[in-house]
Amino acid sequence: MTQDHTTGPDAAPETPVPWRPSRTVAVVLAGGTGTRLGLGIPKQLLKIAGKPIIEHTLAVFEAAPEIDEIIVLMATGHVADAQQIVDKAGFRKVSKVIEGGDTRNATTRIALDAVGEGDVNILFHDAVRPLLSGRIVRECVNALWTYAAVDVAIPSADTIIQVDENDCITDIPVRSTLRRGQTPQAFRSGTIREAYRIAEGDANFAATDDCGVVLRYLPGTPIKVIDGSDENIKVTHPVDVHLADKLFQLAAAQAPRLTDHRGYTEELTGRTVVVFGGSYGIGHELTELARSYGAQVFPFSRSTTGTHVERAADVEAALKTAFEATGRIDHVVVTAGILEKGELAEMDQETMDRVLHVNFVGPVTIARQSLPYLQQTKGQLLLYTSSSYTRGRARYALYSATKAALVNLTQALSDEWAEFGVRVNCINPERTATPMRTKAFGEEPEHTLLAAEAVAQSSLDVLVSELTGQVIDVRRAPGEMPAATVPGQVGRPAAPATAG
Repeated sequence: MTQDHTTGPDAAPETPVPWRPSRTVAVVLAGGTGTRLGLGIPKQLLKIAGKPIIEHTLAVFEAAPEIDEIIVLMATGHVADAQQIVDKAGFRKVSKVIEGGDTRNATTRIALDAVGEGDVNILFHDAVRPLLSGRIVRECVNALWTYAAVDVAIPSADTIIQVDENDCITDIPVRSTLRRGQTPQAFRSGTIREAYRIAEGDANFAATDDCGVVLRYLPGTPIKVIDGSDENIKVTHPVDVHLADKLFQLAAAQAPRLTDHRGYTEELTGRTVVVFGGSYGIGHELTELARSYGAQVFPFSRSTTGTHVERAADVEAALKTAFEATGRIDHVVVTAGILEKGELAEMDQETMDRVLHVNFVGPVTIARQSLPYLQQTKGQLLLYTSSSYTRGRARYALYSATKAALVNLTQALSDEWAEFGVRVNCINPERTATPMRTKAFGEEPEHTLLAAEAVAQSSLDVLVSELTGQVIDVRRAPGEMPAATVPGQVGRPAAPATAG
């Protein structure tokens, strides 16, 4: 770290030399063992949203333009596992995957040695914080132009109490002055090296975080705190796994939307899209929208083409028709589905069979038969679930159960098919204006329902994205127009909406 110098006791201090790091390195600390999760593998290798936690974390730094290099410090005995993840994902910024130390102190020292000499920005980040945002990375790096040490924290929503050895309260600090620490923690390399050098002389030194080392051993060094985020959670306990998985689903709701018509046209012109359940509602709207951007779309349904999704021969014939006409299939969309209400105990066998076969056997059959075509184009299978997948609904138990099954199918297939370059995602729209819904629930106020056109637009955004293994929530934005029309389509009659 550059220090101020003087030429004599009465001389004015020279202007500090501006900080000019040669590069910015993200050090991903992946030394955890997962004991609190009760796992037989390190928690950073646990899969969330279709990928190992560490892969999600590395992807953030890989995508961040502020990061030049990534170094991974992995738990003992699992370096090869981490290297395999890096190689498979094609992370070009990862320069080293090495074994961490037995303690946090030792791990940081190994990391500093791996970074090497010279003026460098260093960001230390927990591998099991996979929901780190690009905004936090950017603000950490930017802050290093002014400060030598940077922490990330969020305000405490809870009152913090201090207790004695008998668990009796001794103090209640003012909550407005308290923060909950997160990572990354960022440093100018000279600062963190000097703090650890001084700490080596302390026989009782034991680091829990690196900003704490700077605070204790370089007390005159300001440590800038930037705002973290509630989503930047650390996966430590079993409940954290479920929270992180849902947060990834919510994050995926912001599927990247292209800026203009030209962008969609460039992505879709010459592409072949097959839509099962494409005669009405969401399927119909998606068909028309994709066609308007140059895609060749083939809609199939029971009512117009006599295609029954639960029949393997019908699915095979539909896919063959599209392939023979265009020589390719880039996207397969399954909006087909039925909703039958009634108590399960009172439902006849024919109705149960129909619900199970159309809503679940159909998508499974389509998935199996679509894979050979999608492998050729590195394409995508897009399924549809319902908000009822998170909690089964009385009087349509089978519908809820099949929609939950589609979420699991999406996550499983995205993993199975990753080696083929085929993506699998699932759209989860809130209550949408469709004939299927009207038949089941009767007429409802238009302003309470999502427009089928809006779901089609979100579906298209997912199709042209690189997402995989995600459940994308589609919700009405505050002030959104009624289901009959959406902005940009005023005057266009709303097509009858259905799930197939």
